[in-house]
Amino acid sequence: MDLSAFPRVALGSWPTPLDDAPRLAAALGSPPVLIKRDDVNGLGAGGNKLRKLEFLLGQAIEDGADTIITFGALQTNHGRQTAAACAKLGLRCELVLTAKVPMKGDAYEKSGNVVLDHMFGANVHVCADADETVQAYEKVNHDKAVTLPVGGSNGLGALGYVAAAVELVAQLNDRGIDNATIVVPDGSGATAAGIALGTELLGWGGTVHAASVSHTAQDAERELRSLATDAAALLGTGKPELGHVTVTDDTIGPGYGVPTQDMWNVLKLFAETEGVLLDPVYTGKAAVKFRELAPLSDVPVVFLHTGGLPGFYGYAPEAVAQF
Repeated sequence: MDLSAFPRVALGSWPTPLDDAPRLAAALGSPPVLIKRDDVNGLGAGGNKLRKLEFLLGQAIEDGADTIITFGALQTNHGRQTAAACAKLGLRCELVLTAKVPMKGDAYEKSGNVVLDHMFGANVHVCADADETVQAYEKVNHDKAVTLPVGGSNGLGALGYVAAAVELVAQLNDRGIDNATIVVPDGSGATAAGIALGTELLGWGGTVHAASVSHTAQDAERELRSLATDAAALLGTGKPELGHVTVTDDTIGPGYGVPTQDMWNVLKLFAETEGVLLDPVYTGKAAVKFRELAPLSDVPVVFLHTGGLPGFYGYAPEAVAQF
């Protein structure tokens, strides 16, 4: 697989660390635990979207774009990282956000990622529903604008996590680990799809567990497979099988972006044992599944930390009540 054939811009600090988490492993009574720290990759407060944006914005610039338009919920991590990347690259950024998560109050509506979107110079359009979203999009779209999907999730974006899979497997090999379980949050799908495809193309012997944070397991797996297939087509590698991949949805709780008690408990666990901060939307809910799986494993377990810390502050009142 030749990723050098694709236009790409440098946005992150690679490779990100693969940290041992012995106190977390001891608390769980599990085999060795490692945390892949894609939350500390530099630009825009870090996070998994930077790997996707390297390919997406590389192609956009190649196509002559001067404006990037993308979408998300009010506290979107993808929007914040897109805004930061556009600031670095001198591109205009239009964020069309929809208030689809049932969270209210100043913390959620005015802090966290929302503040950073404005600091990075994005034009932020907050829409109440799908109709307003369409109207806002039509108003800002033009012939030198490139539109990115929610979460940067398409076949091209997934290549960012094919590259990440190469990086992670090399780090595991350096430790003498040729079999492990990787637990990854699954939202819009391209992060998990890229990891799934990359590990398959490498012939790696471990497994991938995608913990959905927003969709049913059936829908999430369908999307993961579709994105992996699209990325494989770009690479010319044929349709992937992905027999080493499992998708679950039982840690979502009431819905996307809605806190659960299990999520708060696991945020506290990671913080108290390793000083690692998770977010309530993605990593927190995926870590609930990780906490369940790790003690049952007979091989090392890797938690792919996709970032999202700024969004935590949108949930500050709920967090204060917990801690």
